[in-house]
Amino acid sequence: MKPRILLLPLLLVVFSSSGCEGMRRWDVLSVKEQILLHRCLFHWEGWMPQKKKEGKAPLIRFEELYAGLAAEEAEFLDRVRAIDPRKSFGFRGDYLGSPREGVRFKRLKGQKIKLGGQGGKSRKIDPQYLPEEVYRAYQTMMKAMKKDLGRKLLVESGFRSPAYQLYTFLYYLPKHHYSLAETGRWVALPGYSEHGAPHQQAIDFINEEGINGEEAAEEFERLTEYQWLLARAGEFGFELSYPRGRKGITFEPWHWRYRPPE
Repeated sequence: MKPRILLLPLLLVVFSSSGCEGMRRWDVLSVKEQILLHRCLFHWEGWMPQKKKEGKAPLIRFEELYAGLAAEEAEFLDRVRAIDPRKSFGFRGDYLGSPREGVRFKRLKGQKIKLGGQGGKSRKIDPQYLPEEVYRAYQTMMKAMKKDLGRKLLVESGFRSPAYQLYTFLYYLPKHHYSLAETGRWVALPGYSEHGAPHQQAIDFINEEGINGEEAAEEFERLTEYQWLLARAGEFGFELSYPRGRKGITFEPWHWRYRPPE
């Protein structure tokens, strides 16, 4: 959950509510917009946790996300989807579009982390999905890591449909004080996330003790597993998407994309 963008002072989008036209600065949600957001989140809370548990959440469609919402709530979602982060946030990446039809996925289930190391409490990771080619490359890479280090990395987040990406963005909005721009520094909008682009599929890694860098990137950066990735991931077609020091992005040592040599 986690993307990469340089903040501009203000976010400009077309504002149309109840048919009114015009332009206003849209960064922090208004009180009315916050209410709309929480109405959506409350509605999704009725069924999204079960979808996650079943491992179906990463594959949801917009039809499912919009189902049961009031017209003004659906309009709010449309406005968020219409944001172009390259213009609004100074995003340095490309528009990656929607995944093409016919992509075959492998389901990863049964992944467990040991919080606090061996002997600690186990926690299951919700089922994840990777395109078949990426899954094979990941498995081959982890066999090599296991041989070298005696440990491996797990997939905390793989493929996310555009609808699930929108849900993820909106879920994190309250945690970033309802700022669209601030949220956009960490969570990409649909169509701009490598998690929704099977042709350069992103994986967010987590180690077997539950370290993912979410609270502090340096925690993941210090892992021997991360140092191994820097040295050898390229052999298996993976590259670090957002390295330290690159202008206009947030450093994410856990986020690697599959880009095999042509």
